Amino acid sequence: MVAATITLVIVLAGAVYLRGWLKGRSIPVWRACSFFLGLFLTWVPLVPVASADSHMLTAHMIQHLLLMTFAPPLIWLGEPLMTVQLRRWLVPKNLGRPLGHPVFCWLAATATLIVWHVPAIFQLGMESPTWHFIEHASFLISGLLFWWPVMQPWPSVALWPRWSMLLYLFLATLPCDVLSGLLVFSDRVVYPMYLAMPQMGALSPLEDQECAAALMWTCVTVVFLVAGTILSMQILSPNHRVQEAV
Repeated sequence: MVAATITLVIVLAGAVYLRGWLKGRSIPVWRACSFFLGLFLTWVPLVPVASADSHMLTAHMIQHLLLMTFAPPLIWLGEPLMTVQLRRWLVPKNLGRPLGHPVFCWLAATATLIVWHVPAIFQLGMESPTWHFIEHASFLISGLLFWWPVMQPWPSVALWPRWSMLLYLFLATLPCDVLSGLLVFSDRVVYPMYLAMPQMGALSPLEDQECAAALMWTCVTVVFLVAGTILSMQILSPNHRVQEAV
C-alpha cells in the first residue's frame, strides 16, 4: 500500500511537470529528462530498495545517497517551479529568503545527516514505519534545500557570490567524511540491529558497515567534486565575468 501510494505521488508529479512542459516548451529537453531521472532516483530508494534497508546498512546508505545527493540536483536542473508556472507571490519573501539561505540549507542537510545516524535515532527510524517515512522525507527535503543555492533554479536569488558555493560544497564534505571514517574504521557494528537480522548478501554485518561507509565517502566526494568543477567552469567563463561586471 505504501509503495503504491509513493509510486502514485511520483507519477502524478511527473504528469504535472510533463503537462507544464508540453504547454510551455520553455525548458530544453535535456532539462526535462534530468527532472524525470531525478524523480526516478527518488522512487528507487522508496520502493525497490525499501525492503533491503532493514537487512543491510549498504542498502540504507544507497537510499540516503539517492535521496540527498543524486535526485535533488537533477530535479532542480529540470526547473520544476518554472515548468508548473508557480509565481513568486506563492512563497512569501520573509519565508523564502531564510529557507533558501546557504547557511540554513547547509545546516539543515548536515543536521539531517548527523541526527539520523545517531544509533538510538537510527534504531527508532528502522522500528517505526511512521518514523521511517519521516526519515526518508527529511532526507529528500534537506537534499532539495542543500542543492537549492548551488543549482539556483527559478525563482531563486543568489544571496552569496558564486565562488562561495565552492566553499559551501567543500564544507559539506566534512560531516560526511567524519561519519564515513567513524563507520569504516570502527572495529564493532555501530547499529546492533543488523547483528540480529538475516543477511541478504555474503558480507558480515561489520563488512556491510564498512561497505556502506566507503560508498558514502566515495559518492559524496565524487558528486561534490563534479559539481565544484562545473561551478568553477561557469565562474571562469567569459559570460559570467561580463555579467558580474554589469
